[in-house]
Amino acid sequence: MQSIQNRRRFLAGLTAAGAASLVGAPTRALAEPPPETTRIRLAKIPSICVAPQYVAEELLRAEGFTEVDYVVSRAGAAQASAVANGEIDFTLNFVTNLIVALDSGARITLLGGVHPGCFELFAKRGIDSVVDLKGRNVGVQGLGTGPHLFLASIAAYVGLDPAHDINWVVNPAIKPKELFARGDVDAFLGFPPDPQELRRSKVGNVIINSTVDRPWSQYFCCMLSANSDFVAAHPVATKRVLRAILKAADLCTAAPAQVAERLVAGGFASHYDDAFAAISELPYRKWRDYDSTDAVRFYSLRLKEVGLISSTPDRIIAEGTDWRFLNELKRELKT
Repeated sequence: MQSIQNRRRFLAGLTAAGAASLVGAPTRALAEPPPETTRIRLAKIPSICVAPQYVAEELLRAEGFTEVDYVVSRAGAAQASAVANGEIDFTLNFVTNLIVALDSGARITLLGGVHPGCFELFAKRGIDSVVDLKGRNVGVQGLGTGPHLFLASIAAYVGLDPAHDINWVVNPAIKPKELFARGDVDAFLGFPPDPQELRRSKVGNVIINSTVDRPWSQYFCCMLSANSDFVAAHPVATKRVLRAILKAADLCTAAPAQVAERLVAGGFASHYDDAFAAISELPYRKWRDYDSTDAVRFYSLRLKEVGLISSTPDRIIAEGTDWRFLNELKRELKT
């Protein structure tokens, strides 16, 4: 009963025009066949930037899904494995994690980019660029995690050898943010809500903000991924899920305050101010403008340069992506 009331308050907080355009089932959807399944499983991970999948529940119900389950998962590689193994049907994940999973043969299909940006590289005072990280200690939760892959890509782009020029400090028991805050490492790459918390505490110096700094701001960071067998067996449901996620991304832009409230009420975020800051800063509407293929190719090249994948970008794109639904929805949802 409480969750129903929370959803009603959330939707009531939107403008009438916004609710009509974003939540109501479109005529095109009503004309489509019903979804082949009425149950959808999405990942629940500790990251605010994937807010669209957390506020998409009512939109998914409008698409004909009667069971919308959020499955608790660890982020990154574990999240990708859960999709490949069929434990989760859909989830937003960092593009580098997805590329590494596809390189290993994981049964994952990328359906489209949802937003660029979101990661920030924090460093101690006196470290002003990525090149300055040579010989420095950089904290990561583990090698092969999203932050490690992203930062390795960044390092390679500016001419560093991430395997030899950076001292990776791995401590599974302590978050890199905590190591950085107490001075045990020189830098770390943070995803929401970590950057918002550090800025609020006035800790460290941001040397890259991928929401605004090129080239990172020009490519998708988070993409919607799905279990490949689910996509093959349920094409109508797949399109309907993608439509709900993209409309939820628009909702994050149109009503960030209400989205932040929903994240806190649903247990997806613990601090309203951090959630609101993250959602307000991220360019969620860029899904309409950016090219998903470009993002996969860009990061695949970076990862291949440093030996983290063996596949060519063309192979990753050919075997691991399906933009049919995205292309249809870009035409259908254009404003």
